[in-house]
Amino acid sequence: MSLCTGLAAENAQWRFSGDIQRAYNLVLALQTDQAAELLARTRDKSNDLHKLYVQSFCETIDILITEDEKKFETVERNFKSRLRQLDDMPESPDVLFLRADLNLQRGFNYLNLGQEVNAVLSIRQAYNLAGECLKKYPHFLPIKKTYGVLQVMVGSVPDKYHWFMSLLGMKGSVRIGQKQLEELKNSESSLSYEGGLLYYTIKGFINQQFDEASRGLIDILKKEPENRLLNFMAINMLMKNAQSEEASRLIVNLDKNQVGLPVTYIEYLRAEIQLQKGDYAGAIHSYQRFIASYKSLSFKKDATYKISLCYYLLGKQPLANEFFQKARETGRDVAEPDRHAAYQLLETQWPNPKILKIRFYTDGGYYKEAKALIQTVTPADLKLPRDKTEYFYRKARLAHRTGELSAAKIFYQQTIDMTGNNNWYFAPNSALQLGYIAQQQGDQVSARKYFEKVLSYRKHEYKGTVDGKAKSALESLK
Repeated sequence: MSLCTGLAAENAQWRFSGDIQRAYNLVLALQTDQAAELLARTRDKSNDLHKLYVQSFCETIDILITEDEKKFETVERNFKSRLRQLDDMPESPDVLFLRADLNLQRGFNYLNLGQEVNAVLSIRQAYNLAGECLKKYPHFLPIKKTYGVLQVMVGSVPDKYHWFMSLLGMKGSVRIGQKQLEELKNSESSLSYEGGLLYYTIKGFINQQFDEASRGLIDILKKEPENRLLNFMAINMLMKNAQSEEASRLIVNLDKNQVGLPVTYIEYLRAEIQLQKGDYAGAIHSYQRFIASYKSLSFKKDATYKISLCYYLLGKQPLANEFFQKARETGRDVAEPDRHAAYQLLETQWPNPKILKIRFYTDGGYYKEAKALIQTVTPADLKLPRDKTEYFYRKARLAHRTGELSAAKIFYQQTIDMTGNNNWYFAPNSALQLGYIAQQQGDQVSARKYFEKVLSYRKHEYKGTVDGKAKSALESLK
């Protein structure tokens, strides 16, 4: 290989060197202040574009983790300055990639802060630039990260927003996006680590392949057990995979390693696990610590609502009522848990306590406790139609989680039949799970039928998320 060919290949890969790589590693470890200081000190001018990427990535990670709205004002000024700088440069794959990726990062920050119009404008700009870069420079690896993420984002948008995406000229595909990220993950690029994290995140949160995603993140974690960002992502994925005890052990790792950004959101996750396992007093304490220290309004409505549920399950009804009312007046309903909490806060009756506990036990992977409790439920406990329906839904979820697929299929179908025309999420999610089971069993025809049925439900509190999963699953059947 000639020197010129070797340099061209390395440029197409994007490999950081020296202080740039060290700073990038610090960002991935959530040591953003240390990374920023190192970048400010470095005098390496060999590739200022690599430095610009790591600087922007550093600030974006900081904002996404802390959700510090005051800090965003400074970051926004920096975004504008860097984008102007890039606009003045001659076109190259590096410049096009950076213009696309900085707009995507900016869009993520806007989304996180609830500025949806600004977010869409930034994401559209990123979409157009990423498409242009990939078309002109198909072998330039970094753009596969930006293009891949955008394809997944646009490809999983709920049906009700399709007209808007079409109006903006944006079409996406989860399958194509994941393929792009897989190529980056398996490359020798310095961005391959990011590619891996994104690949497994999409495997879990979009494709619902939580088991595979958890294993993938844990495998990476074995090589870098002290990496705080990786610990944080693995905790989230394990909890989605009903492995809350394993997630608890990783939370202990984060507690021991406090160097870098304070991951206050961990208090919320700690509280969720305590709630799942029945430690209601501990959950109240952790939710309150989260509310007191988290700088954003996100998740605070849900946390306050969960405190009211904890008091309710402890039999302390006056305090449950107090925090129920407080939750109605707290935070905002942008994040999905807050939207679900806002929906529940419209109710005039408290949930069935036994079913509520079964739900939390099952969500956390505490199946022994869930099975013991579900056997105590009698017809006298199920006085309302919603309770009767949710009882079969919880039986389905528990059977599904414990590998009893024949029973799960029966209970999911019973849930769908009992839901009727009610706007409860039990039926659409039952249809989604029946689709996954049929797909797993090689019955593509039934899988398609169930995934399409998911999209037929016009109104429920998880519609955007559940529809996105069904669409992604339908695409995978093609």
